[in-house]
Amino acid sequence: MSAIDIVLVRGDITEQDVDAVVNAANSALLGGGGVDGAIHRRGGPAILAACRELRATRYPDGLPTGQAVATTAGRLPARWVIHTVGPVYAGRQDRSALLASCYRESLRVADELGAATVAFPAVSAGVYGWPIDDAARIAIGTVRETASSSVREARFVLFDDIAFDAFHRVHGG
Repeated sequence: MSAIDIVLVRGDITEQDVDAVVNAANSALLGGGGVDGAIHRRGGPAILAACRELRATRYPDGLPTGQAVATTAGRLPARWVIHTVGPVYAGRQDRSALLASCYRESLRVADELGAATVAFPAVSAGVYGWPIDDAARIAIGTVRETASSSVREARFVLFDDIAFDAFHRVHGG
């Protein structure tokens, strides 16, 4: 087990040439808005077909919040998509353990796949309303404390300057 190198990138997660891209999915696994919609659009119908198969065989009630599962990446440059369902921000109700679980479980799945490079979005920081500074703290802290046998690089791909700056402040570089 070794430490994971954390890299920050300002850009589009669907363009990352990595082993696995993490999708901030909804529990239905059938596409949606934000990162989820972008991954499904760029990756094409193979991702949706794989997600439908998962719904039919393993997750008829949807993928639980904080869990992760892999599919093909379709036409993305990556080999796999790791779908994880982040929690909706609930203000006074502390759901940070669920958000941390998204990152830990995604890394666990990446290990099972033998992935060396993984690209993450800021899970739950979009339409799910998680404050970006807190999301960055949880994301980077969780990846830093998670050992991996195969993952060498966790690349946080941030879509805008606000998210990039928040992650940069937490990363300290």
